[in-house]
Amino acid sequence: MQPPVEARTCLIVDDSRIIRKVARRIVEGLGFEVDEAADGAEALAYCATATPEVILLDWNMPVMDGLTFLRRLRAQPGGDRPKVLFCTIETEAERIEEALEAGADEYVMKPFDGEILESKLAEAGII
Repeated sequence: MQPPVEARTCLIVDDSRIIRKVARRIVEGLGFEVDEAADGAEALAYCATATPEVILLDWNMPVMDGLTFLRRLRAQPGGDRPKVLFCTIETEAERIEEALEAGADEYVMKPFDGEILESKLAEAGII
């Protein structure tokens, strides 16, 4: 008897309910179980109780922005495990470099579609 296959998990962190809904539809279509957070503080609290395999992370959010969340996540025990994809409108090279230096695994420009997100997940070695 084979052990049960553990579900792949993804946390979508974005203050836009519409973006979360679109991203959820795409990621669920790739076989992930999805949870959502509206800001970095909510996401950090979530990660304290469960470690998702993948985090899709917005940069500009109220309460705690994505970069602050990422730095705090990576500083926690086990915080190096989730693959983090920044999904943002920030397009300047310096900002992308800053996100990668803080521990992001990949960077996705908004707006994105299923094809773009799937290719970025593949580049990050997730699918």
